[in-house]
Amino acid sequence: MNTKTWTAVDNYIVSSLFEADPVLDAVLAANRDHGLPAIDVSAAQGKLLSLLVRISSAKKVLEIGTLGGYSTIWMARGLPAGGRIVTLELDPHHAKVARSNFERAGVSERVDLRVGPALQSLAALGAQNAGPFDLVFIDADKPNNPNYLSWAMRLSRSGTVIVCDNVIRDGAVLDEDGNDANVEGARAAFAFIAGDKRLDGTAIQTVGTKGYDGFAIAIVD
Repeated sequence: MNTKTWTAVDNYIVSSLFEADPVLDAVLAANRDHGLPAIDVSAAQGKLLSLLVRISSAKKVLEIGTLGGYSTIWMARGLPAGGRIVTLELDPHHAKVARSNFERAGVSERVDLRVGPALQSLAALGAQNAGPFDLVFIDADKPNNPNYLSWAMRLSRSGTVIVCDNVIRDGAVLDEDGNDANVEGARAAFAFIAGDKRLDGTAIQTVGTKGYDGFAIAIVD
């Protein structure tokens, strides 16, 4: 098994289960055209996030790490009428592209995009009593995973679903003696979930167009 097979299977999943979506295709094209890194979730992963929003009956979603808004759009589409997603992005250029993408996808009214360091934005949300959120998706700088998870807990309620992306990292999560800050951040996410008795979690390894990685998924008791 290799990335060629994983990509082919991902393409099969999309062609078999998804309708053609020129809007999302245009979003990814806009991201490429504006020089954003190609680190968006895959289409299959985006659909999973949308389904998690629906399964959890989430009306308020928090996303840490917007990039060009591809995952944001998937989750916004899963929201019920009146639902809202707050998404946090550090880079003003990324945020500008994302706003254009939200307009393209017709979800701007559901999205509150906040620009600046995520920890500052999270502190502002806390000060504004913006929680509790029903679902939190963490997909930002990995060394800050424990800080983001800590804020997710402060902004959550019993039943909140927390999803943390990129926690397997081609299996490097097993390397307890490495010096890769992203791997250390992945391991820190596992340690946080295991160490907080309010959380019940697991992790899912994934393969596909994005290679070998995975999500940690937890629910607040």
